Amino acid sequence: MAYMIGVDVGGTFTDFSVFNQETGELFNYKDSSTPADPSRAIVKGVQDVLAIKQAGPETVSYLAHGTTVGTNALIEKKGVRLGLITTKGFKDLMEIGTQRRPSLYDLQAQKPYPLVPPGLNCTVTERIRYDGSIETPLDEEETRQVVRYLKAQGVAAIAVCTLFSFINPAHEERIGEIIAEEFPEAYVTLSSRLAPEFREFSRMSTTVMNSYLGPVMERYVNNFRHSIEAIGIGVEPYVTQSNGSIISIKETIDCPIKTARSGPSAGVIAAAYIGRQCEADKIITFDMGGTSADISLIEHYTPQVSNERTVEGYPARIPMINIITIGAGGGSIARIDDGGALKVGPQSAGATPGPACYMRGGENPCVTDANIVLGKLNQQKILGGRMDVDIELARQAIREKICAKSDLDLDRAANGIITVVNSNMVRAIRSVSVEKGYDVREFSLMAFGGAGPLHACEVAKELGMREVLIPPHPGTLCSLGLLLADTKFDLSRTKVMNGEAGNLAAINEQFHNMVEQGTALLDKEGVPAERRYFEYFVDMRYQRQNFEICIPVPAGEMTAETLAQAVADFHAEHKRSYGYCKESAVVQFVSYRVSAVGVIDKPDLQPEALRPEAPIPAPIETRRVLFQGCTEYVEAPVYRREEFVPGQSIPGPCICEQMDTTLVVPAGWTIHVDGYHNLKIKDEVK
Repeated sequence: MAYMIGVDVGGTFTDFSVFNQETGELFNYKDSSTPADPSRAIVKGVQDVLAIKQAGPETVSYLAHGTTVGTNALIEKKGVRLGLITTKGFKDLMEIGTQRRPSLYDLQAQKPYPLVPPGLNCTVTERIRYDGSIETPLDEEETRQVVRYLKAQGVAAIAVCTLFSFINPAHEERIGEIIAEEFPEAYVTLSSRLAPEFREFSRMSTTVMNSYLGPVMERYVNNFRHSIEAIGIGVEPYVTQSNGSIISIKETIDCPIKTARSGPSAGVIAAAYIGRQCEADKIITFDMGGTSADISLIEHYTPQVSNERTVEGYPARIPMINIITIGAGGGSIARIDDGGALKVGPQSAGATPGPACYMRGGENPCVTDANIVLGKLNQQKILGGRMDVDIELARQAIREKICAKSDLDLDRAANGIITVVNSNMVRAIRSVSVEKGYDVREFSLMAFGGAGPLHACEVAKELGMREVLIPPHPGTLCSLGLLLADTKFDLSRTKVMNGEAGNLAAINEQFHNMVEQGTALLDKEGVPAERRYFEYFVDMRYQRQNFEICIPVPAGEMTAETLAQAVADFHAEHKRSYGYCKESAVVQFVSYRVSAVGVIDKPDLQPEALRPEAPIPAPIETRRVLFQGCTEYVEAPVYRREEFVPGQSIPGPCICEQMDTTLVVPAGWTIHVDGYHNLKIKDEVK
C-alpha cells in the first residue's frame, strides 16, 4: 500500500485526509490540536491513521501540511529580534508607511505593532536611481560597522531593503555578502530576492515580516521534519503556501511569509476541485471552523489571487488567494456588551477550554453551545461518537452569561447567538461578492470546515442564494486540498512601459528571465520537464493611475496580437471592476509575473452510478430542532450521511451527521446526492 497524507492544523482540531493510491479509498480523521507545538498533533494523528489502516510508516509516499505557525507568530508578536538595513534617509519608512488610512477619522487608531525595535532600523550610504544607475556607491566600511552594531544588539535576523533594488540589486547583494562575512549566523532576507517590485513600503514590510518569522519557521519545520523522521517516515514533507500551492521545507525556511495564509488556501483549492465535479463554476467558499470563518470567491473554477494583502496591519507583497477571515467559529464566545446588545466573537474559546459543553472547564457560552441547545448538534456525542458533550453545561453557560444579563429566555438567547454569528458571516460574504460587483445570487455557497454545514443553508437563505454545496468530507476539506495542490513559484519584476508593440522585446525579456529563474527553482524541487508549465500575467493601469489590475496573458512569446488582446482584456476588467473604461487612454504595463508550476500526483476520485430508486435511509433518531427565525421547535429526522446513495433526494427539515461535521437542512430545502457523494442542497421555495 502507498498512502498520501494531507494535514491541516486548525486552532481547535487538526484534520487528516489519507488517500490509498492502490485502492482509491479516501479516509478522513480529526484530532484535537496542540497549539503549544502543532507538530505533536500532526505526529500523533499520522500514527493514529496508520494504526487504523494497519500500515507502517514506510507506506507514506507523500505528506503535506498547512501551518499556522507563521500567522500565529505575527498575531502574538512572537517573532525574533531583528534589525533593518536600508538607504540613508529612509530608516523610518516602516513607521511612516503610506497615506492610506483605514480609520481616517479615528484619532485613537492604533498603528501596527513595530516589528523592528527602536534603534535597530539602520541606514547605509548608497543610492541607486530609478533607472538602475548608481548615483552613490555603497560605503562598505560603514555597512560592516552597521552589521557589527546589529550583532552586538543581539538580533537574530536582518532585513535588507534599499531604494530601487528591484531594478538593480547590486548593493543589496553586496550587503548580504558583508553580513555573511561579519554575522554568518544571522537569518537574512534581501528584498530584491523576495519581492523585486516597486513601492518601497510594501516591499520593505514584506522583507521585514519574512525576517521576523524566518528563525521561528526554521525551528518549527526542522522540528517537524525530525519528528516525522523519528516515526519512520522517509519522504520529505511539504508545506502549503498562501497561493494554494505546496513548497519544500527548504523553500519554507527561505520564504516563511509565503505561508501566512497557508491552511485556508488549501481549502479553496479543494473547493475549486469539488466545483468541477458539481459543474458549478461560480462558488463562494464558506470555511467555518472552531475559531474563525474564511470566505473566498471562485469564478470559472479559478480562485482569485491578489498580489498584495495586509497581514497584521502591514502590506505583504506576495501572491495570496483572496480570503476574508472573521472571528466567527464554533468556539466564538457570545456575550452581552455594555450597551445591552448580544455580540458573538471575535474572541474564541479555542480547543482549550473550548465551549462549555466540551467539559474542559469552559464557562463562556459559544456558538457550539447554542447549536447543541437548539438541537442542531448531537446533544450527547460529536466527532462520530468519539467526544462526549454535556448539554446541561451549555444551557448553564447561556443562562448565566446571556439570559441573566438580558430579557432573553434560553431558546431566544441560543437562537439569537446563531442569528448574530450568521449575520457576521453574511456581511463577510457580501464583502467578497456584492461589494466587488458580483451578483451573489449567481453563485453557489460551498460550505466546509467543522461548523460550515451547520450554518450554510440559513446563511445562503439570508443572501438570496439558491444552492448550497457540501463536499463528502467538509470538516477535513482543507487537508484534502493538500493532496490536490501543485508546486508553484510566483515570480515578478517591475518595469514601467507603455503597452504598445514597440516595447514587445523589452516585455518578452522580462518574461524570459523569469522563466529561466522558475525553471531553476523547479529543477531544485525535482519536477521533471514533462510535468511543468508556466502562466504569464501583467499588472496594467491607465497612465497616471496609482493602482493596477492583474491580467493573464498567453504563455510564451508575446506578439502584437496577444498584446492587443491583453490591453482589450484590461479595458473589460476595468469596466467590470469600476463601472467604466477609457479605450483611448494610454495603458501602462507595470509589473510582469510568471507562475512556474510543477504538477504533483493527485488522488483520482471516480464517480459512482446514480441510484435514484434507492429508498431514503431510516433516520437514526428524531430530534426537536429550533431553526433560525422560528419560534417553535420542529421534529426533524437525523440521518447518517454515509448511508446516502448517489441519485437520492432527501427533503428538509433534517439533520445529517458524520464524523467531521453536521449538516442542518431547514424546511423548503432538498438534498440531492451526486455520483461523487457531494450534496447539492437546493432551495425549492419559489
